[in-house]
Amino acid sequence: MGLFSKLINGLGKTRQRLGDSIRRVLSLHPRIDDTLWSQLEEALISADAGVATTAALLAALKEKLKHQPVESDNVAEGVRLLLEETIEEMITPAIGNGLNLSATPAVLLIVGVNGSGKTTSIAKLTRHFQQQGRKVLLAAADTFRAAASEQLITWGDRLGVQVISQKPGADPAAVAFDAFQAAKARAYDLLIVDTAGRLHNKDNLMQELNKIGRVLKKIDSSAPHEVFLVLDANTGQNMIQQARVFQEISGVTGLVLAKLDGTARGGAVISVCRELSIPLRFIGLGEKPEDLAAFDPREFARGLFEAPEEKA
Repeated sequence: MGLFSKLINGLGKTRQRLGDSIRRVLSLHPRIDDTLWSQLEEALISADAGVATTAALLAALKEKLKHQPVESDNVAEGVRLLLEETIEEMITPAIGNGLNLSATPAVLLIVGVNGSGKTTSIAKLTRHFQQQGRKVLLAAADTFRAAASEQLITWGDRLGVQVISQKPGADPAAVAFDAFQAAKARAYDLLIVDTAGRLHNKDNLMQELNKIGRVLKKIDSSAPHEVFLVLDANTGQNMIQQARVFQEISGVTGLVLAKLDGTARGGAVISVCRELSIPLRFIGLGEKPEDLAAFDPREFARGLFEAPEEKA
């Protein structure tokens, strides 16, 4: 299955909530009037696009219609295509520049609350970078939960990747430091470091992540080279506040949106892209290591409306 087909399937629940609702609204309104705008607003908000982002989308769409009027006998398709274009334009700035992972070894720090899909996302990222020809080492620096290290080691075994770990309760910074030294000594290309995510104790988490950063800099002053925050798409608009907290704590440089295939709240992706100045790097579309896609604004916008059978 190609990446676009996976995206189409992964966005199925959101498309039913958002894309199909918008198609239905447009099909029932042969004219552009206040009732149409009201129902488009309702459809966007119901898919968790958020009030502010919905207002911004509709304002941009109205402006487009002033300069690109649709044919009176094709209002539904004309408005839909312009809305798809508007969504694409709104989320395009979120792709950012290229990844800063050219160092050898490069260090990718993974942060996120427990239960967000962090460990599975690390496995997917590992597979992604393996397919690029990189030699990957993992560090189990979430020592707060014994299960976290066990899960990462299990994934490491499946992917043929070594995992540096210590006993539960060990100093996370020490795990990260040992792993970075091992990565350098054994000529690894990339070190991916898992971390704890205890937002209920923000101060402790901040101190822990700051310490990990300090010890990594003892080996390479530019490390960590990227900090990815894993967000659970099921949390909808709450992703935005969560991202702001982690940005304050750890200087997030990129987002990984997990579990997009399991939610109808994918409209929140539009808000995340619009309201956060953090690039959305990858989206998770299933449970398998290969179910990860680089974020593509054009394909995402198409996937909100385009049913699988419409793709040749």
